[in-house]
Amino acid sequence: MSTTLVKGQNGPLTAAEVVVSIRVAATAELSALLVTEQGKVRSDTDFVFYNQPSGPGVRLRNGVAGQPAELAVSLAQVPAEISQIRAVITLDETGATFGRIAPPIALVSDQGGNALYEYKIEDLRSESIVIAVELYRRFGNWKVRAVGQGYAGGFAALVTDHGVTVEDAPRRPMPVPATPPPPPTSAYPPPPPPTSAYPPPMPPYPTPVQPQPNPTQQPPHPAHLPQPPTPAPQPTDGELSRGRPVNLAKGQRVTLRKEGGVALTRIRMGLGWDPAKQGGLFGRRAANIDLDAWVAMFADRHLVDVAYYGQLISKDGSIRHSGDNLTGEGAAGDDEVILVDLSRIPRRVNTLLFIVTSYQGHTFEQVSNAYCRLVDETTQAELARYALAGGMPFTAIAMAKVFRAGAEWKLQAIGEGFQAKHPGEAVPQLGRFVTVD
Repeated sequence: MSTTLVKGQNGPLTAAEVVVSIRVAATAELSALLVTEQGKVRSDTDFVFYNQPSGPGVRLRNGVAGQPAELAVSLAQVPAEISQIRAVITLDETGATFGRIAPPIALVSDQGGNALYEYKIEDLRSESIVIAVELYRRFGNWKVRAVGQGYAGGFAALVTDHGVTVEDAPRRPMPVPATPPPPPTSAYPPPPPPTSAYPPPMPPYPTPVQPQPNPTQQPPHPAHLPQPPTPAPQPTDGELSRGRPVNLAKGQRVTLRKEGGVALTRIRMGLGWDPAKQGGLFGRRAANIDLDAWVAMFADRHLVDVAYYGQLISKDGSIRHSGDNLTGEGAAGDDEVILVDLSRIPRRVNTLLFIVTSYQGHTFEQVSNAYCRLVDETTQAELARYALAGGMPFTAIAMAKVFRAGAEWKLQAIGEGFQAKHPGEAVPQLGRFVTVD
């Protein structure tokens, strides 16, 4: 009997030969991306699809009648540099989306046809491409993980993101001065327009009528004149102390250096949350809330890279993600951990944004005890913590940012909510949180 997986769940693979197949209620293609630890193919030969049906250890073969082709994988023949084999489903028809058909199903079987794992890929909407499952190495052994990461940006965008060369991909046309077409209808709310550092100019006031002088009227006393508003206080910087962690308030900053002025180089950002209790037939139970913590790297307002559940290590190796936690349940402690080696961050990168998104669209009204905390990875000492206030009607939260300030790094608590369910929806909205030199 096969094991049913849910998004993010994994299981061991003991068979040396496995087959990945799919069931889709529409015309679709199955392909595979063989990627290294950095989430990239070594060359175009690591992309297996209908025009290139064979790769190192992976072969595309005919599937059962009425269903797409299958991926036959000989795990022992996969080169040692390949750490993951990502199985991708692509809908063929122009304009087709997974939200209009029954959820696709990915199956992993042994060579004899015995089903080992089954994954029903739910909650897809406007996507036409999805990374269904991935086979990956873990301490010398192979495992399978249910991914379910959808893409709405087109097949070329997916494969080029993984390092595949697409020679016939059309160039992005240059904008021309013409009447723009009406915006397309989207299943998600559009990102807010970028904010300006200054408010727009107010319309001119009407010219006031000058009052006629009254010889008996005395001028107002200076004490009764309207006073200018008191400017809002700017966030102040705190100091880190190993023995006394700083409890950050929203907007507060701390400089990332130890007592004595030594700069921190290796830090750990731990993020945690609890599913809120809800009523049920047999008493109060916890809802399954699938939150994803991830970090976006920016050079000014230009996105450089993202470390998330689909790419656990940044391309430069400076950031490592612990992996996806589906529910927030488990042993006490951080639910997800992001390790950052500040000494390896490229010089042009000046902001790291730590974001939490709700993949299934649950709002933070259904989450309790959410927090992020900064730990010195060298000494394992907690240095700072920021607890998020509950009851926010958003599906995404910008928790904190680490940014350059001259030759130093600073941490600032953000705690701002917005609407996004995964990095693809969130990234266009992150500009307002970025620090620009």
